[in-house]
Amino acid sequence: MNISSYSSTTCFNLTLDRLDSIQKLHYEYESSCLELKVGIRLLKTFDLYIRKCRRKRSNGDGKSDSLTHSSISFRIHDLVRGILLGLDSASNTSDLKRELIRLKENMRLTFYSDIKEFNIISLLLNYSLGDLQLVVKFIDSILENLRHLYLKCYEFDEDLKIVMQTLQKKLMFLKSFICFATLQGVEGVQLNDMLVHIEVVAVNAASLICRSWFQRDDEQMCNEMKIEISQLIHKKIDPIDPQARETYIHVLTASKLSRSSYTLAMEENKHQLAEFIDYLLHSLMELLESYNSFLVPVKDQMLKLHEGVRFLIMFLSRQQQKFDALNDEMKDLIGVVVCDAGILIFSLSVNEMKEGLRKETDLALSHLLKVLKLIIAEVGHIYPLQSSSSSLSFPRTNELGSLDFLLETLKELASSTGDSIAFPNNQIRSILEDLVFLRAFLGNIVEQRSRNGKLQVLWSRVMKIAYSVEIEIDSALLSDKHEYCLAALARDIELIKIEVEEIYDSIKYGGETQRVTKTTIHMPSQIVAPIFNVALVGLSDEVERVIDRLTRGSSQFDVVAIVGMPGIGKTTLANNVYGDPSVKFHFHIRVWYTVSQVYSKHNLLLQILLVIDPNSSDQYHKMNEDDLAINLYQQLKGKRYVIILDDVWDIDGWNLLKHSLPDDCNGSRVLLTTRIQNLSLQIKPDSKPHHLRLLTDKESLELLQKKLFAKEGSPPTLSEVVLRVARYCKGLPLAVVLVAGILATTQQDCWEEVTRHLSSTIFVDNEHCMETLEHSYNYLPDYLKPCLLYFGAFQEDRDIPVRKLLRLWISEGFVQKTEGKSLEDIADNYLMDLIGRSLVMATQRRSLGGIKVCRIHDLVHEFCVAKAKEENFLQILHGYDLLIGSCNPYRLSIFPTTSGEPTKSWQFFPNLRSLLFFDGNRGLQLYKSHKFLLHKLLRVLDLEEIFCPYFPREVLFLICLRYLRIKLGSPKIPSAIANLSRLETFAVGGPFRKFQLPNTIWNIKTLKHLVVFPSFEIFSNNGRGFEFPVDNLEGSPDLEHLETLSLAIDPSSESQSLQKILSKLPSIRRLTCMHGADKWISEYNASPRNYNGILMLDYLSRLESLKMGGFAGSEFEFPLNLRKLSLLHNRQPWSKISAIGKLPNLEVLKLRNDSFVGEKWEMEDREFQNLRFLELSKLDIRWWTASSDNFCCLEKLVLYNCDRLKEVPCCLGETLTLDTIEVKLCSKSAVNSVKQIQQEQMDVGNEDLKVVIVDLWHLLGANSESE
Repeated sequence: MNISSYSSTTCFNLTLDRLDSIQKLHYEYESSCLELKVGIRLLKTFDLYIRKCRRKRSNGDGKSDSLTHSSISFRIHDLVRGILLGLDSASNTSDLKRELIRLKENMRLTFYSDIKEFNIISLLLNYSLGDLQLVVKFIDSILENLRHLYLKCYEFDEDLKIVMQTLQKKLMFLKSFICFATLQGVEGVQLNDMLVHIEVVAVNAASLICRSWFQRDDEQMCNEMKIEISQLIHKKIDPIDPQARETYIHVLTASKLSRSSYTLAMEENKHQLAEFIDYLLHSLMELLESYNSFLVPVKDQMLKLHEGVRFLIMFLSRQQQKFDALNDEMKDLIGVVVCDAGILIFSLSVNEMKEGLRKETDLALSHLLKVLKLIIAEVGHIYPLQSSSSSLSFPRTNELGSLDFLLETLKELASSTGDSIAFPNNQIRSILEDLVFLRAFLGNIVEQRSRNGKLQVLWSRVMKIAYSVEIEIDSALLSDKHEYCLAALARDIELIKIEVEEIYDSIKYGGETQRVTKTTIHMPSQIVAPIFNVALVGLSDEVERVIDRLTRGSSQFDVVAIVGMPGIGKTTLANNVYGDPSVKFHFHIRVWYTVSQVYSKHNLLLQILLVIDPNSSDQYHKMNEDDLAINLYQQLKGKRYVIILDDVWDIDGWNLLKHSLPDDCNGSRVLLTTRIQNLSLQIKPDSKPHHLRLLTDKESLELLQKKLFAKEGSPPTLSEVVLRVARYCKGLPLAVVLVAGILATTQQDCWEEVTRHLSSTIFVDNEHCMETLEHSYNYLPDYLKPCLLYFGAFQEDRDIPVRKLLRLWISEGFVQKTEGKSLEDIADNYLMDLIGRSLVMATQRRSLGGIKVCRIHDLVHEFCVAKAKEENFLQILHGYDLLIGSCNPYRLSIFPTTSGEPTKSWQFFPNLRSLLFFDGNRGLQLYKSHKFLLHKLLRVLDLEEIFCPYFPREVLFLICLRYLRIKLGSPKIPSAIANLSRLETFAVGGPFRKFQLPNTIWNIKTLKHLVVFPSFEIFSNNGRGFEFPVDNLEGSPDLEHLETLSLAIDPSSESQSLQKILSKLPSIRRLTCMHGADKWISEYNASPRNYNGILMLDYLSRLESLKMGGFAGSEFEFPLNLRKLSLLHNRQPWSKISAIGKLPNLEVLKLRNDSFVGEKWEMEDREFQNLRFLELSKLDIRWWTASSDNFCCLEKLVLYNCDRLKEVPCCLGETLTLDTIEVKLCSKSAVNSVKQIQQEQMDVGNEDLKVVIVDLWHLLGANSESE
C-alpha cells in the first residue's frame, strides 16, 4: 500500500479506522488507541486551518509564513502516515504494544515541537480563512473533537469536562447564528465582522483544546486551561462582552432587512432556524437564572417572552411540514420576530433587570410580545398549543382529594391571627365557605357527572378555579403582589355557587350506582404483604431446566436467555434460579443487575463491581469507564461466575459489558431475561434461548387460589367462578395476579358480576395486561389513585425506599387526615392496600415485618406513566429534550437519557409543583449548567441523584417547599434555609459524617423529618447525621412536630448537650444518634471508655425507634414505650443489659460492633418478654445462656460474625413463634447448635422454620441453606 499517495483527509481517516479495528480486537489496548485517535483528530483540525488560511495583507514576509505553514502541515501528515505504517508493521501483540507506546511519544513530541510554540496571535493578525463554508467546516471539526473528548476522555477531571461541554455548546451557538444570518440573506460586508469574530473564537478554542489534551498530565496547566477557556466564553462569545454584543446586534439588524425571496431558504432549513431560537432561549435563561434579585415585573415579562419564543421552537421542531402551510408574510414575520427577540435579549443588561427596563427597551419588549401573541393565534389554527398563561393544565386524578387539601390550607389561613399574607381574612373565610359548599356538591355528583355533560362542565370549572386559588394563595406567600387576583376568583366562585344552587334541587342524589363499585373493600393495615418473588407457582420444571443449563454442559463461557412476553414471569423464574442452593454452591461469584431501557456503561460496570467487591466502593466510584472495565475483568478472571442481566432490551447493553467477561473455560455463564425473541441469537448465535411457557389452567388456578385464599382452597360455592377466572387469564401469571387483586377487594357475592365484566377484555398480549390494569385502577378508591400513579415518577425496575415514598405522598397532599392517626401511619395503610391489590410488590421487610422497600412490575410502571400523562397528573422528561404536549405540567420527573449530546432547551413551567431528578449519571453537569428555572411554587424537589457542590442559592427562595432531598458537596447548611417556612422533610446526603445546621433551623416550625441519607457509599451510614447548633438553646423555639432525626453529636464536648437538644423535640418518634467527632473511630479504638455518665432519654415519651453509636462507657435510661433499639460501638458490660431487657414494649433489638463487651451474657428471668427480632453482630461473646421465658415472642434471630460464640441457647428449640434463624460467619459449634434447634422445632411441628447458614468458607462458594 502506497500511503504517501493518499490525500491528507484520506490518510487521517485510514489511520483512525485502523485504530478502531485494533481497539476492537485488542481490548487491553483500548486506552492507548483512544489517546492516539484523540491526538489525530486534534492534529487534523489544526492541519485544516493552516492549510486553508490565507494572508490578509501584502506587507510582511508572506512567502516565509507560507513555507512555515507548509512545513508544519507536512510534519503532521508525516506523523500520521508513520502511525499507520507503524501499526501495520506490528506482527504480534508484543510488537503492537511497543509500537503504540512509541507512536504516542512521537505524537507528544510533535505537539511540543510544532504546535505548542505556534504563534496564534500572529496567525490571527495576518491570516484568515475568509470563507463562510471553511469557517463552518473548521467549527465542525472542533465540535467533533469536543464530542469525543467530552464522552471519553475527561472523566478524570469533572470540572474540565463541564468547561469543555460549555465550550461545545457555545460554538454550536455561533455556528447556528452564522447559518441563521445567511438564511436571512445577510452576506458580504454585513457579515464580515461576524465571520472574523467567529474565526478568532474558533482558532483560540482549537489551540486551547489541543494544549489541554496534550498537557493533561500537568495539573497546573489544566487549571490554567479551564480559566482560559472560561474567559474565552465569557469575553468573546457571551453577549456580556460589548464588542460581541455589538457584532450580534449588527448582524440581526441586517437580518431584519432581508428580502422575501429568502423565505424559500427558510422553508428548506427550518431546523437551522429552530436551532438558533433554541440558543436564544439559552441566553435568556442564563440571564434569568444567574440572578435572583431581578425586579419581579421585569422577570415576569422575560418569562412571557420565553414562553412565546418557546412556542416557535416547538412549532418548528415538531411540526416542520405544517410550517410550509403558512403564507409568506407569516414566515417573514417569524424571521423578523426571531431577529427582534435576539436583539432584545443581547441588548439587555443585568442592571436593567435589577433596576427596571429603559423606556425604549420596554416599548420594544411590549411590541414584541404583541407580535408573538398574533403569531401564536395565527399558527394555533395549524398547531394548537395551550399557553401556560392563558390556560392552566391541572391533574384530573383524585380531584376531590386535591380540593380537600386546599380546604385544609384555607382553614389554617382563616384561623391565623397574623397578617401572614396580603389577603384580608374575611376574603379567605368567604372563599372557604363557598368552596366547602361546592365540595359537598361535587361529592354528590361523582356518579352522575359521567352521564351528564352539564355536570361534567360544572365539575371542571370548580376544579380549575380551586387550583387557581391554590396558586394565588401560594404566590401571596412570596409577596408577588402584582399577581393578586383572589378578589376576581372569589367573584367567580360566588357565581358558580349561585349556578349550583339553581340546579341543586333538580338533581336526584343517592341514585343507584354500579354494584361493583359499592362493594370495594378497604384493605386492612394488618395485611401481610408477600415479599416479591418468594415463591414460584408451577414452572418448577422450567427452573430445573435453566439451572441445568447454567451448572452443566460445556465448560466454555455461555449465554442463556429466558425469553417471553411481558408478565409471563421471566424475572420471577430468574430470581428463583439465582437463589437456588445448587447455583450458590456451583458459582464463586453471583451478580444480579437490572438493565431496563435506559442505562450507561459506567453505571453498569460500577454496580456489578459493587456486588462483587463492596469494600472497594470508594475506589470504584472515582474510576472512569475504562478503569472499571479493566477492574471487572480482573475480578472475574479465573473464577466461575454467573451474571444475571434482567430486562434486557437491546444488544447495546451486552456490547458494553462483553469485553469485561473473561472466558476461562470453567463454566461461567450469563443469564438474561428479555422480551426480544432474537436478542440471544445476536449475542451468541449458537446459544438456544429458553422460551418460557404459559401456565396451564391447573397452574393458573393454583396461583389464583394462593393469592385469594393463601394455603386454603376456594370455598365450594366459589370454585366454579374461580376456575372460570383462571381460564380467562390464558396462562399469563401477571393477569392472574392483577385479577386476584380486583377480586380480593370485592365482596365474594359480587365475584360473578366482576368476572362477567372482565371476561370481555381478557386476551393474552400487552393490550390485555393494560386492560386488566385499567380495571384494577378503576376499582381503586379515589384516594389511592394518585398514590399508584406516583410510582410512574420513579424509574422503571427501581427499588423504592418506602419511607421516602410515604413522605413524598404526604408532601404532595395525597394522604387524608384521620383523627387519632399520624399521616405516616395512614400513608403506610395506603401502601399496604396497594400491595394487597397486587399492584405493588414488597421487596424488602423491616425487622418488625413492615415494608422497607417496594417496587412495581414494568408493565404497571408503563401503565402509570401513560395514565399519569393522560390525566395531567405527571409528565416524564427524558434528559432535557423539549416536553411535548402539555407545556405547563404540574409534576415533572426527569429520567436519564443515553444521549451524550450537549443539552438543549431551557424549560420553565410556571405552575410546576413537584420536580424529581433521576439523571444521576449527568447530575453534576446538570447542576453546573442546569436547564430548569426552579419556580417559586415548587412544593416537592428531589435532587438526590444530583451532586451539588454547594447549597443552591435558588432553592432558598422556594418558600412553598414541603419536601427537599439534596446531595451536597459542602457540610454547611446556610442560615437562609429558614426561608423555607413550610418545609416538612429535609433530607441531605454527601461525603460527610455530619452536616452543620444553622441556628435558624429552630425557626422552621413545620419540620417533621431531618434525615441524612447514605450517598456515594464512601462512609457507613453508622456515623452520619446533623450537627445541631447549641448556642442560645434556651432562647430557641421547640421543633414541636419533628418526628425523625439523624443526629451527630460529640458526647464528650461540654459545648454540646444531647439532653438539651432532645428536650426541644417533644414529638420525636425515630432517632439516630451517632458520635459526631471527625476522628471518633480512632479515638474509640484507642480509649475503650471515652465518655462516662448516664444519658437520660426516658422523658422522650413518643420515641419508638432509637439507634445509638459511639457512646463508649455511657449508660442509658430508655423510655418505656421504645419498640426498636440498635446499639453499636458503646462497649457496655453485659451486666448493664438488664435495663434494656426490662423495657415492656421492646420488639426489636440489634446489638452490633462491640455494643456490649465481655465473654458471657446471662439473660435474667422475665426479660425481653415481647422481643420479636434479635440481632447479634460483631460481638466478642463466648457464652450465652437464657431460658425459654426470654424468647416467648421471638420470630427471628440473626447472628453475624460472632466467631467466638460457642452455641445458641438450646431453649430456642421450645420457642413456638420462631420463624427464621440466620447464622453467618460463626463457629462450627454455634452452627451445630442451630441445626439442633431446627430439629427440635421440627419435632414440635414447626416445619416452616427457615434456617440460613453461611459458614466461614462461604467465599469459596460452599454456602448452604436449608428450610
